[in-house]
Amino acid sequence: SVDRALRVGIIGAGIGGVTLARALEQRGIEARIFERAPMFGEVGAGVQMTPNAVKVLSELGLDDHLRKIGFLPDAMVGRNWKTARELFRTPLKESCPALYGASFYHVHRADLHAALASDIKPGQATFGAHCVGLQQMGNTAVAKFADGSEFEADVIVGADGVRSVIREQLWGEEAANYTGHMCWRALVNVDKHPLPFVSPDSSFWMGPKGHVVTYYVKGGSMVNIVAVNENPSWVEESWNAKSTQQELLAGFEGWHPNLIELFKRTDPDAIFKWGLFDRDPMNTWSKGNATLLGDAAHPMLPFLSQGAAMAIEDGYVLAQSLAYHGPRQLQQALRAYELERLPRTSRVQLEARERGRTYHLPSAWSQLKRDMAYRWRQLLNPNAVGIQANWVYEYDARDCETRFPLAQKIPA
Repeated sequence: SVDRALRVGIIGAGIGGVTLARALEQRGIEARIFERAPMFGEVGAGVQMTPNAVKVLSELGLDDHLRKIGFLPDAMVGRNWKTARELFRTPLKESCPALYGASFYHVHRADLHAALASDIKPGQATFGAHCVGLQQMGNTAVAKFADGSEFEADVIVGADGVRSVIREQLWGEEAANYTGHMCWRALVNVDKHPLPFVSPDSSFWMGPKGHVVTYYVKGGSMVNIVAVNENPSWVEESWNAKSTQQELLAGFEGWHPNLIELFKRTDPDAIFKWGLFDRDPMNTWSKGNATLLGDAAHPMLPFLSQGAAMAIEDGYVLAQSLAYHGPRQLQQALRAYELERLPRTSRVQLEARERGRTYHLPSAWSQLKRDMAYRWRQLLNPNAVGIQANWVYEYDARDCETRFPLAQKIPA
């Protein structure tokens, strides 16, 4: 029989879903996206595009977009919550291209999403499509929707986030863990760049039982705030809810005046709070002709800034594996994808949890020991300090194909 073209159904049009669609399209593979929301969109918040993700975005033809929408921070700086003393300073703007083969950008999520989705053709995405089930039949998988419609494909990919319907269909229901952290996200408009109290860096302010990350987005015309607090109870039904400036300020009373000044300038209508949920790493994501990607597969805490980056890497590697193996070897394609991605994303999940602990050390003594370790590492190697994420940034998804043949040698 003649090989017919592959057909892929993607449930969820977040960053991972649109990355996969774009990468498949480039490889001549038919992709259809189904999204619950009435249109494309992303929440108003910043996202750090670390060099590992930028390598993929570059391969997807988005270099010009990134230059237009992004901000290049000078450095990643750790600061004491109360005194603003520098705990470490890792150069980024100058050193990332040399060390990791790509720049480190700060972007607004909506801008990134729009760039990734810019080539999606009319009719390729179906909105208001609420996936309620998945059925596997022979060599195909069928996604079922609330309105009674169905979509049959060679592969169905669950890119539908932490509360993934596809994950539940494949692996049963299992609630995500509330991690005891809650997080505010907010944006501040910048009248004159840079603000005297916000350096042009990725700044990590570390305090007892909390930390704050600030950085510029939209070419420097806005500051993004991520403020995390340990909070044993999360009562909101939704995972993100409107919050107030008052609540944000109350959560960080006594912190450095620069942060307080920034919080006072937040847009009161655009302050949101999130409960941070994650899951333990899985042993496998795929079953039959369906698999998972991004938060559906490996939801993680944002403390290594890798949620969106991992989804982007996943989307690229999955597209590459499907193109490499072709329609006759779908099982091998899903297996190679998993063998490439699972160990990496599992490590990022677990190390992000561990960062949550080190950023929030409760006692002055434990903070001092941590800060001395930062200093010592900085003396040894000024580039390898900070949040110790070199191993994250070095990875290059673009050469995943060289590792695919190994997947065939490992018994299933």
